[in-house]
Amino acid sequence: MASPYLITGPALISFSGGRTSAFMLRHILDAHGGKLPQDVVVAFANTGKERPETLRFVHEIGTRWGVQIEWLEWRATPSQAEGRAGLKRWLAEDAGRSGLVNAAGFERVGYNSAAQNGEPFAALIAMKQYTPNALARFCTEELKVLTIKRFLTAWVPNGGCEWTSWKNVVGLRADETKRIHRRWAAEGDPKWKEPYKSEFPLYAAGATRADVDEFWAEQPFDLGIPSGDGDGNCDGCFLKSDKRLMWTERTRPGTLAWWAYGEVLGKGQFVTEYSMQSLIDRVGREPLLPGLTDDDDRDVECGSACEPMRRTA
Repeated sequence: MASPYLITGPALISFSGGRTSAFMLRHILDAHGGKLPQDVVVAFANTGKERPETLRFVHEIGTRWGVQIEWLEWRATPSQAEGRAGLKRWLAEDAGRSGLVNAAGFERVGYNSAAQNGEPFAALIAMKQYTPNALARFCTEELKVLTIKRFLTAWVPNGGCEWTSWKNVVGLRADETKRIHRRWAAEGDPKWKEPYKSEFPLYAAGATRADVDEFWAEQPFDLGIPSGDGDGNCDGCFLKSDKRLMWTERTRPGTLAWWAYGEVLGKGQFVTEYSMQSLIDRVGREPLLPGLTDDDDRDVECGSACEPMRRTA
């Protein structure tokens, strides 16, 4: 029986920058003798709010494993920059923000040029004049899903032709069946209009989180974020619990400041029940007590765990 890690193109390997998607990439590389086919592309979409450990990890994987990883970032188009009042005003506040606009709607960047202060994310919020939330997660859709889609349909991957359809290779494991079934249901709907269908080689291979942890325990390098700490790649993701976000602010003071700024910029809260500023204030008032942590240890890899809104019409 053929290995589930043998991928035929055109195919996109969605690389979140986490351990699970890297584990999948290593097995796909091995199945192909260490070199991917020309029409199989690895892409990492940076929101500007990925943790520094994630950026270093993505860079190290590309260097150590000899695989080309396309680093991509969202950009506003000139018509959006001119026609959306909130974005136009935000861009005018700082001349250095002009680089967040181009005709393609995306930018190819790298480890040294990748945004690290939330610039693409802030530009998107300024354009929308709205703060994303659990019911309107346009951050993942715009900054990751659609950014990669624009890249594949507008650029010429690896010397080939612009893609009109492709396989979307996603790093969801055999112990994440609920997420996989949701994907299958969405993509099996007659209203599904996207040019891709997803494949889950980790699920097909029966790989679980224990397999991923065992693999990385034997490697000479690692992500550098404690496994199971629930933090994931996005430093202040609003899908985390308030306890987890407070723990993040305690252990990495200042992390939530950008998220509080995002709520001001978007004129709303990421979470209905509390603002990010209120969490910062609580951390300042409340002492660190034994057991004041969060038991929510989901393996959050933005772009795989965070499922975007689906356009079905």
